[in-house]
Amino acid sequence: MKDEANKGTAGLLVVEDDPQVAQSLAQGLSEAGFAVSTAGRLAAADEYLANGATALIVLDLNLPDGDGRKWLRRIRQEGHRMPVIILTARDTLAERVAGLEEGADDYLTKPYAFAELLARIRARLRTAVAQSDDEVLQIGDLEIDRLHRQVRRAGRQVDLTAREFDVLALLAQWRGQPVSRDLLAREVWKVNRRLTPLDNVIDVHLSHLREKIDGAHETKRIRTVRGVGFLLAEEAE
Repeated sequence: MKDEANKGTAGLLVVEDDPQVAQSLAQGLSEAGFAVSTAGRLAAADEYLANGATALIVLDLNLPDGDGRKWLRRIRQEGHRMPVIILTARDTLAERVAGLEEGADDYLTKPYAFAELLARIRARLRTAVAQSDDEVLQIGDLEIDRLHRQVRRAGRQVDLTAREFDVLALLAQWRGQPVSRDLLAREVWKVNRRLTPLDNVIDVHLSHLREKIDGAHETKRIRTVRGVGFLLAEEAE
């Protein structure tokens, strides 16, 4: 399996040298609504970090070109703050402690249950979003004031309903990464089980939001990722 990198797009990075494990993880996480890239070597992971925004890393420790734990220590020293979940066969207490001390946010040993890994990823991403202290988010010419719940595009105020603002704020928190309808249902509508009628409601809100945010602007910020969800783009198409 070749390394895949969605350059310029925030998403999950799986650093794993076993092609079957990497492919299985990528497929499962993609089906869960995430944008996923894989790297079979630490050099490829470095290239990905240099060219794209990363929301979270799933990291194996035994890589062909080095030790994942030492790599984690280095990227932390370089200022990378995204959550990192170590996924490895190293299962001793000493290894767990060392991994966490080097900067991992979580540690899961193989063999593992995919449902547990998925739950841990979602929990770490929620924590990362909650810890964001930016009251005003700037995405190109779009300004989102989360404290005062105000929005401006190219300096002009955009009037949104409360629900539209909540949808936009969630897209902004995950800017550059597709947000699935499942995530919108859970975080905005507070519904754990998504049903077809709610999908229609979500689509209507996104349509209204597009009209208000993008309108006649040449750069369209709110985009649909077919089969995945919606994203708020930082760059022009």
